[in-house]
Amino acid sequence: MKVAVISDVHGNRHAFEAVLDDIAVAGADEVWCLGDLVGYGAEPDACVDLAHDHVAVCLAGNHDLAVTGEIPLEEFSRGAQLAARWTQEVLAPAHHDFLGALRPEGEQDGIGLFHASPRDPIWEYVLSALLAELCISVQTQRICLIGHSHVALSFTRQAGQVATGESRRQGTELDISADEWLLNPGSVGQPRDGDPRAAWLMLDLGQLTAAYHRVDYDILGAAAAIRAAGLPDSLAERLEYGQ
Repeated sequence: MKVAVISDVHGNRHAFEAVLDDIAVAGADEVWCLGDLVGYGAEPDACVDLAHDHVAVCLAGNHDLAVTGEIPLEEFSRGAQLAARWTQEVLAPAHHDFLGALRPEGEQDGIGLFHASPRDPIWEYVLSALLAELCISVQTQRICLIGHSHVALSFTRQAGQVATGESRRQGTELDISADEWLLNPGSVGQPRDGDPRAAWLMLDLGQLTAAYHRVDYDILGAAAAIRAAGLPDSLAERLEYGQ
């Protein structure tokens, strides 16, 4: 089975639609989302609708939990607080209920799923080999998927060795048939690795490979929607730079 892994959509309908189109062309059997359907972006209802229609497995991210009231808004930056509060005000009740039923961790087909990390499914940013080493030491599955950092990454640990890792670009394909792995698909709606294109990962559970993908989307349209909603202009500007 081929699984398209996505994360951190953040209310960016333009990016989400482009990724779903790319996934359809690539022939994925299922889509798994590692959380944060909402937050930052201006079209949360549309993104929850798309997830409902296309995503087989969906986790809650910290921004989703903020919108549903499970995490205090005071734990977020000012821009994130403003976006979360606005999302609470505009989100349809049915979509609020959808988010409220999600959890930040799970397991599917023997793969560990975490919004942030196996050590802290909600908040930990795994951006270094040291943190990856600590996470791999506690994970119970050989392969785990993580999001949250908005950076496309892979970390691996061979028996008797320490974890290593690096950022991943379009077209990278990994053999994950051996060793332990932490894989991050990057962000659909707000990449932070210097590449503004929407990111996703194709996981082939039969061949045990992982392939990283990027796709262009209407960044100007997404930015215009943020400005039209009266959200902080910085949330629109950063999309162009992948930061």
